[in-house]
Amino acid sequence: MPDPASASLAPGSLSGRTALVTGSSRGIGAATVDLLARAGADVVVNYRAKAPRAEKVVAAAEAQGVQGIAVQADLTDAASVAAMFAAAEERFGGLDILVMNASGGMEAGMGEDYAMRLNRDAQVALLDAAVPVLRDGARVVFVTSHQAHFIRTTPTMPEYEAVALSKRAGEDALRERIPALAERGIELVVVSGDMIEGTITATLLERANPGAIASRREDAGRLYNVEEFAREVALAAVEPVPADSTRLVGDVSGFATDEGGQA
Repeated sequence: MPDPASASLAPGSLSGRTALVTGSSRGIGAATVDLLARAGADVVVNYRAKAPRAEKVVAAAEAQGVQGIAVQADLTDAASVAAMFAAAEERFGGLDILVMNASGGMEAGMGEDYAMRLNRDAQVALLDAAVPVLRDGARVVFVTSHQAHFIRTTPTMPEYEAVALSKRAGEDALRERIPALAERGIELVVVSGDMIEGTITATLLERANPGAIASRREDAGRLYNVEEFAREVALAAVEPVPADSTRLVGDVSGFATDEGGQA
């Protein structure tokens, strides 16, 4: 497994560019914003409900000498997504990087179809709404998990299956947009990671299935933490896109590929 601290974005390498990260008021999203800001990017911090938390992320970014705004948007609500991109365009003129980090599906009381609405339908609608605001040559990063990416060939724990299936459906739908994006030089890369220590998803899985995280850690040898994985997401925004448009982070030896060997 590669050393997660072996590479990072160079200071100033993203000066003059603007990035929007969904679900970035905490966790992987917030850590990704911090890394992009440290590299010189202006940032749009998207949040669903916790404005003070999002404003703290913006303040930390601005302390790096860049500009930032926090914009509320529920990704399942088309009007608020449209307003988010309008705010980004008004403030910065357009976007160079879109990190599609926000996901969910394990929350209680959201309806049986919530995972699919958020992880597939909302992600496709998000990209479609972003396209007019993305500058030519922009980069789109979709964040997923090995448990979702490989769900067609490797079963996951029952508590996560609905989320995994919906995230893979979202990934597949986004990949269908690659040819159209390429016409403007816009690239899309899927970043797939193992379970990440310290995330809300890991906490919910551990609550539903005690011992799940320790078991996966033992099988994988180690698990990335939030900061380590965020570094990979940030690097995916600038490094060359792999031929299969997939950046795999962490151990994959326990996951089967399809018959053609495609990840």
